[in-house]
Amino acid sequence: MNSKKVAEILDVSVDTLRYYERVGVIPPVTRDKNGYRNYQNNDLNWIFLAKSLRNAGMSVESMIEFATLAQSSGDVSAAQKEVLHEQLAQLDQKFAELEKTRNLLEYKIETYDDHLAKFKAGEMTADNADKLWQMPKFNPSAK
Repeated sequence: MNSKKVAEILDVSVDTLRYYERVGVIPPVTRDKNGYRNYQNNDLNWIFLAKSLRNAGMSVESMIEFATLAQSSGDVSAAQKEVLHEQLAQLDQKFAELEKTRNLLEYKIETYDDHLAKFKAGEMTADNADKLWQMPKFNPSAK
């Protein structure tokens, strides 16, 4: 399969495909007798994985490390799994941070009209406004 078709299928640019191969994010793609890239299913799997990991925030360096390990001789499965475990831990941390931010936004939306009315009525001021950073639901370490 050629670069253009792969780019369409996986919704990436041809430049991205070439970049991923050039820097080692994916293993080298086989070429036909004329030197054109000839992508196989395994190549598409690598590109899909790379795109997914990149979208999840994995660094290009970690992606290169993972791909390089895959091309190494010997048993590198433990090292590859470690790279994936590290990424999963980072994602879990991001999810936790996003959940806290989501809770904060939900709270702000739910209380917006009430707080605005209290500010307009003078019942709430800049000095007696909610201390969001001290609320356990937004900051579990707050007491």
